Amino acid sequence: MGAEPQKRDPLETEPIRRLIPRYAVPTAMTLMVNCLYNLVDQIFVGQGVGITATAAVNVAFPTVILANAAALMLGDGCAANVSLCLGRRQQREADDTVAQAVTLVLSCGIAMGLLCGLLAPQIAALFGATDTALADAAAYLRTIAWGLPFQMICPAFTAVIRADGRPRYALKCMAAGTVINLVLDPIFIFPLGMGVVGAGIATVIGQMAAGCLFLAYLPRFRTVRIRRTALRPVWPLTRRILTLGFPSFLTQILTALVQIVLNNLLRRYGAATAYGGDMALSVYGMMMKVYQIAHALFVGVSSAVSPINGYNFGAGHYGRVRQTYRLAAAIALVISAVCFAVFQLFPRQIGSLFVSDSALYLDCARHCFRLYMAAFFLYGLHPVTASFFQGIGKPVRSLAIPLARQGLFLIPLAALLSGRFGMDGALLAAPIADALTFLLCLILVQREFRSWRHRGWLT
Repeated sequence: MGAEPQKRDPLETEPIRRLIPRYAVPTAMTLMVNCLYNLVDQIFVGQGVGITATAAVNVAFPTVILANAAALMLGDGCAANVSLCLGRRQQREADDTVAQAVTLVLSCGIAMGLLCGLLAPQIAALFGATDTALADAAAYLRTIAWGLPFQMICPAFTAVIRADGRPRYALKCMAAGTVINLVLDPIFIFPLGMGVVGAGIATVIGQMAAGCLFLAYLPRFRTVRIRRTALRPVWPLTRRILTLGFPSFLTQILTALVQIVLNNLLRRYGAATAYGGDMALSVYGMMMKVYQIAHALFVGVSSAVSPINGYNFGAGHYGRVRQTYRLAAAIALVISAVCFAVFQLFPRQIGSLFVSDSALYLDCARHCFRLYMAAFFLYGLHPVTASFFQGIGKPVRSLAIPLARQGLFLIPLAALLSGRFGMDGALLAAPIADALTFLLCLILVQREFRSWRHRGWLT
């Protein structure tokens, strides 16, 4: 009697049209919920305090991105190493990896919280605060500093819990924190009149609740076991975590750098317009919060691509890899086109969610959205292509895409064009960078598939 045939993995057999939504939706929802922390703060601060206060909240946003950068480096690096170790049947190293990640995340969060609290005025000035927004920005930074350790826990252990097969638990934790923030924000801002400090306190309480729920999961891991003796970091394992998580770190760092550079440019050149520096800074921050919601959809699609492509590329199903990329790219570009239409047609309506009593603010929102998002219909191809190269084991090409868009194109163009065209030049750098990166993606993908055809992998 012959051996029973091995069951084939759904990644190899299930239709691509079903696989992509299955992987994309939970990740996109988790990221969108995470984005709501800062979005909710800015909405209530704008409606309850004013434009200068929203500019102050915007100045603090790069701090959140930097904390997420460190958290994702540790969390994604930990999750990747755990998956590799479990695949190799190295259970002890998988256990030790999670234990060390716990120590590293908490230590890093405490260190960043102390720095943020002690150096709040200096950080606010560095990140682009105007003279009128500096005090509020420093007060908000000092407040959210208390929540940074808990804020880092959430994105770090989302990846680890997802690798443990419980993505819905991570989503519930994030949702719980967001709901608490949503409930407390109007209480602290309106009846208690606590302004930006009240918004910060609501955020911290929500982050603490979500962080504690994440920590409560640690003893309940199904694939690993955390031992106290392994909590002390050792350099060889720490180095592996950092190395595997570095691409996530670099992407977030570039995002923070773009925000800091644009904050300073809009503060400087916005002051020379009818809008003024505070209003330009406030509108740009609002626009970036909305952009993060749209970006979560693209990350959801690209996260779905990576495991499908990785499995099928390793199995030699190259036609299936190409099919996956093409379908994911089409989905991402449709999302891009819809977002582009919303940004171009309804900028004043979006702006009114944040500040509704200033016609000049709404005019500024319309002006900034239509310039900065002028080529957003092309944006979806960037993350999908980067994920494609990551999935087939080519991290250098994967990293080249965000590096090119933000480091090579956007930041230098913003600095160059703002000197010639003022605030409009800084805003126009984004659509030019999007168009150039779109062309770069097409070139890289066409070369990749052409090499596959030469090797006989594709017909």
